[in-house]
Amino acid sequence: MFNNATGPWKIVLSFLMFPLFFQMDLVHYCWGLGDTALAMIICKRIFILLPALAFLVACWVSIFSLLTVLFRSDRIDFMMDLLVTWWDLGRAIIAFWGGAFKFVFALVAGLLGLVKFVILGVWTLLHDVLLVPFRVARNIGSNVLTPGVPWIAVVMTLIWGVLEACIFTYVTTPLVMDTLTNMTGANLTELMVRIPLFLFLLFIVLGSYAVLSTWADAINKKDWASIIKIGIIEIVVMLVEVTFLYREFVDAIVPWFAQHSGGNFEPGIIGIMSIAGLAWFGVRGISWFLFASAGTPTLMAVIRGSGVAAPSTDVAARVRSELSITQGFIQQIKAEMGDIQKRGDDVMGAFVIPPLQLIGAAVNFCTLLLSGQHLFELPFRSLLEVMTSKVVLHSVPRRSADAPGVKKAS
Repeated sequence: MFNNATGPWKIVLSFLMFPLFFQMDLVHYCWGLGDTALAMIICKRIFILLPALAFLVACWVSIFSLLTVLFRSDRIDFMMDLLVTWWDLGRAIIAFWGGAFKFVFALVAGLLGLVKFVILGVWTLLHDVLLVPFRVARNIGSNVLTPGVPWIAVVMTLIWGVLEACIFTYVTTPLVMDTLTNMTGANLTELMVRIPLFLFLLFIVLGSYAVLSTWADAINKKDWASIIKIGIIEIVVMLVEVTFLYREFVDAIVPWFAQHSGGNFEPGIIGIMSIAGLAWFGVRGISWFLFASAGTPTLMAVIRGSGVAAPSTDVAARVRSELSITQGFIQQIKAEMGDIQKRGDDVMGAFVIPPLQLIGAAVNFCTLLLSGQHLFELPFRSLLEVMTSKVVLHSVPRRSADAPGVKKAS
């Protein structure tokens, strides 16, 4: 085109098409053609390419805008607006380069805040887990020292029942093995006998305490009919345990008596049953008055499904108020969600706003050419100012056919 033109036309075309002299070289340079260093190519494409394209758009639109000055009625205002648009473009380019540093700063600050929350969360969780034994001990101490469910008595009753069942399992295993072998004729091992025997004896021991607890309740209520009936049941339970359990225990210690009596100790069945009965009475009495009287009713309430007595109101309120450290940290995060969201908006705004200002400046050149006014008010200060395209289009004042300077179509 320039080669074919001569004289004044060549000068005019050179003035009107002056971006053609440098735009390809500028784009190639900004794209990084000919560069071998990858870092240099990336930096040029990130920091120079978009401003260069916006500058080329501004140059071409300004040329066409200057050509339309001859046909515009408000030429001076239009030229002022064009100069302001160029000012906005220069300011947008500088803000784009400065926004890169602002984005890095906001990103680092956001990442440091996130790392701080993660570290504090992990430390709080570990701290909470490490303090669980102390918190459990404190709660147990509170339950022990305040009225409520006698858990210590319940635990001691269960431990004593297991211990007594283990002792009688060891003592009665040979008798049970002989009896079952004679009945079935099979060779039974101790492991096959001791596990079901232990469970059976554990139920017997706990059932004995349950009968004793029911008898004590009847005595406290002075219910004579229940006292007599449960008393008979208790006598039967005592005879069963003395005959099958405590008798075997006494038989096991008879050699000790014979050793210390010169071998002349022969208690007989009456003596063995009497010693076994006294042993049963002593064991039941000591265990009952020490812990079973408080632990057995709780176990029976759990078995029956009637529930246990709830702690007092003050204790329950204190337990509800003892929030763990982790829950407190979660509540703190919920309270600071506004600050976290603001940090996220700052990072997003620092990333989005600088390139959008360049695009907005380029778009303002086009809208100034078409409608004589800017579409965007630059600079953008926050994401709230970057409106959707629909809102932006509705915000542009439309000139009606009756407006001054606008001729109606004939």
